[in-house]
Amino acid sequence: MTQERHNLLAQLVADVTQLGVLHPQIILQAIVLVLCWGTAYWLALRALKHRKLQDLPWKTGEEGLRRVLFPALALLLVSGANLLLHLIDKQRMNSMLGLANVLMLAMVNIRILVYAIRRVFNEASWVHRGERYIAAVIWCVYVLHVIGILPEVLETLDSISFDAGKVHISVLTVLQGLLSVAVTLLLALWFGRTLEQRLMVAEVMDMNVRVVLVKVIRSALVVIAVLLSLSMVGIDLTVLSVFGGALGVGLGFGLQKIASNYVSGFIILLDRSIKLGDLISVDNRQGVISGLTSRYIVLKASDGTESLVPNDTLITQTVVNQSYNDRSVWIGLPVSVAYDSDLEQVMKVLVSVTEGNTRILANPAPGAFVTAFADSGINLTLGFWLADPENGQMTLKSDLNLKIWQAFKAHGIEIPYPRRDITILPQSAASTGH
Repeated sequence: MTQERHNLLAQLVADVTQLGVLHPQIILQAIVLVLCWGTAYWLALRALKHRKLQDLPWKTGEEGLRRVLFPALALLLVSGANLLLHLIDKQRMNSMLGLANVLMLAMVNIRILVYAIRRVFNEASWVHRGERYIAAVIWCVYVLHVIGILPEVLETLDSISFDAGKVHISVLTVLQGLLSVAVTLLLALWFGRTLEQRLMVAEVMDMNVRVVLVKVIRSALVVIAVLLSLSMVGIDLTVLSVFGGALGVGLGFGLQKIASNYVSGFIILLDRSIKLGDLISVDNRQGVISGLTSRYIVLKASDGTESLVPNDTLITQTVVNQSYNDRSVWIGLPVSVAYDSDLEQVMKVLVSVTEGNTRILANPAPGAFVTAFADSGINLTLGFWLADPENGQMTLKSDLNLKIWQAFKAHGIEIPYPRRDITILPQSAASTGH
C-alpha cells in the first residue's frame, strides 16, 4: 500500500474547495497571515530605523540582518500563530499558514546562503551573476516539498546505488555528502573571514602576528570542516591515512616547491623580517609590500606595477629592507656649478630649497657637500633623509630641482655645461710651426 503524500498545496486547495473561500477558517487564516506579515514588516523597519547598526560590535552581520530580518520575523510570527490556533482547536487544519511557513523558511535560507557566499568570496562578480541560480535551486527543492514530490525524488535517488566493499553508496548519499561538505566549508570560510576582519583591525597586536593567526585559524577551520563533513556522511576517517601517504609522496616528487613557499611564508611572518608596508629590494625588484599570503608576497613598485614574489625567494636570497628598523632613507641630489661660484653661498642655497618640505626630515638636517672638481664645473650633492620612501622619489626630486633652478637664477649662480675653446692660429705661425 502506497503511503499518501503530504502535499501542502493540495491540502490548501482541498480545504478551500471543501469549506469555501469565505469560510471563517479560511478568512481567519488569511487575516492572521496578513497581520503577521504586516507586523513583521513594521518591526523590521522599526529595528533598522532606530537601531544604529553601524555601532554594533559585529559589523559583519549588519548586511545579513537587513536581508533576513523581515522573513525571519514573519516566519516566527506565523509559526507562533499556527501553534496558537492549533492549541485552541486541535482539529483545525491551518494549511494556509503551514504553506506560508514553508515559503518564509525558503526565503530565509536563500538570503542567508547568498549573504554567506558573498562574504566568503568577497563580493565576487560571479556571485552576483549566480544569485538567481542559487535561489532557483532552493525554490525548486521547496516547491517539490510543497507539492509532496520531494520524498519520491529522494527515494528514486537512493535507489540508484552500488556497494563498495562494506559501504553502500547511492546518488542520494553522494549528493548529501557534497552538500554537507559545501555547507561546512562555507560556514568555516565565512567564520574565518569574519575573524580575519576582526583581527586585522586589532591594533594591539603586531601586523605579522595578526596575519599568522588569520592563516592558522582559517587553515584549521577548513580542516575541521572537512573532517566534520566526512563524519556526517559516514566516511571512516582512517582512510585519511592513505591520503596522507599519497600527499607525502606528492610532496617528495613535485610539490616540494609549493610546500617550501608555504613554510617560508610562516617563517617570514614569525621572525618579523618583513611586514606590510615595508620598502624592500629583492630579486632585482624594489617596492612596497602591499600583501602577504601563504605562498607569495605582493610587491608594489613606484610605477604601480605589482610583482608576486614567492616566499622561498625571500628566504634564499638577500633582501634589502629599507624599513626594517627605520623607514627613512638618505637621498643624494647631484648638482654642478661654475668654478667662479661662491661655494659657501651655493651650499646655503641648496639647503634652503629643502625648507618647508614635509617629506624631508629636519633631524638629521639636510646638508650640501662638495664631491668633486670636474672638467666643466664643481660637483656638489644635496643630501637629505626622506621620511616616506614608499611614496616614491621622482616627484620630490623634480620639485627640488625646479627650486634649485629658480634659486640659482635668483642668486646669479651659473650651472656649467660642457664647453670646448678652439684657438685659430695665424697663417705665419702655423707655417713656422710646420
